[in-house]
Amino acid sequence: MRIPQIQISTRDIKVDMQIHDPVQKIHQEKADLKISQPTAIVNINSKPAKLLIDQSQAWRDMGLLTPKESVAKYAQDGRQAVLKRISKDAAEGRQMMESAGKGQGRQIAANIAKQNHGPKRIPFNIKFIPSVGAVDINYVAGKLDINTTPQKPRIDAKINKPIHDYTPGKVTHDILQKPSINIDVIG
Repeated sequence: MRIPQIQISTRDIKVDMQIHDPVQKIHQEKADLKISQPTAIVNINSKPAKLLIDQSQAWRDMGLLTPKESVAKYAQDGRQAVLKRISKDAAEGRQMMESAGKGQGRQIAANIAKQNHGPKRIPFNIKFIPSVGAVDINYVAGKLDINTTPQKPRIDAKINKPIHDYTPGKVTHDILQKPSINIDVIG
């Protein structure tokens, strides 16, 4: 006896698949940035320095006097010269008077004339003109105040949004061969 046989044949599906990848582009624009720095406020106050020079003593040492001092000095010098001359004349007169009766009148007059007429020795000495410390110098220091007030910078930042361009991917497919099953009974 023969048993019938079943013959099964299958045919697979054939698919053509095409994949298109997605495309993504992201571009970030730079931020718009504005920075400004206001200038600082500066206040400067100054008191000038003073230099005081008094050289009147130096002028006096060199014989250069103010008119008032000059009049006073010459009046004093004149008074002293007059007193000295009166004293000298009185001394010479006394000398002549004491020796007048002794017969030495001519000799006394010659001696007095010699004393008054001969070359006189000038005193010699080194003198520094003007004297040390004759110029008085006083200095008053000045004062300088500087006040600064810094100003904060002004920063204006504008953030730009990113530019995002996205193209989604795509999958396409075509069926080239449909699947099938054939069942045959042999026998």
